[in-house]
Amino acid sequence: MEMLLNDFSPGLFIMLTLILIVLIVLMRKFAWKPILDALDTREQGIKDALDSAEKAKMDMENLQANNLKMLQEARAEREEMLKEARDMKNKMIEEAKNEANETASKLMAQAQANIQSEKKAAIADLKSQVASLSVEIAEKVVRTQLSNKDQQLKLVETMLDEKSLN
Repeated sequence: MEMLLNDFSPGLFIMLTLILIVLIVLMRKFAWKPILDALDTREQGIKDALDSAEKAKMDMENLQANNLKMLQEARAEREEMLKEARDMKNKMIEEAKNEANETASKLMAQAQANIQSEKKAAIADLKSQVASLSVEIAEKVVRTQLSNKDQQLKLVETMLDEKSLN
């Protein structure tokens, strides 16, 4: 170290100082500034990338919210369609029941009317046969001119047995 102090030259010191200052100025102008600019550009690029990522995240959240909303709307629409289908099915069943009841009522009324007309025809036929049978019995009774009442009753019973109601 002593040797350094003995060899100290003020001109050399000033020269080295000037070179150092020029080197610092040149470095600052040509190296530091581009390096700092590059760092600022990189920092801005990172900020932009983070902003883009945040925006993309927000867009994804919005899309998810929209998808969820659309899914809920689709479910609600499906439920509405199912409800309408159930209502339509119940309405069709009710209409079919009503139509079947009306048809059954008409058939019952028609069957009752047929039964009544058949009953009237049967009664009329029965009356006709009874009248015919009565006339025949009366003829036979008058022809035989029986004096005994027991014989008349026996004759009526025999004729009734002969003329069974067909």
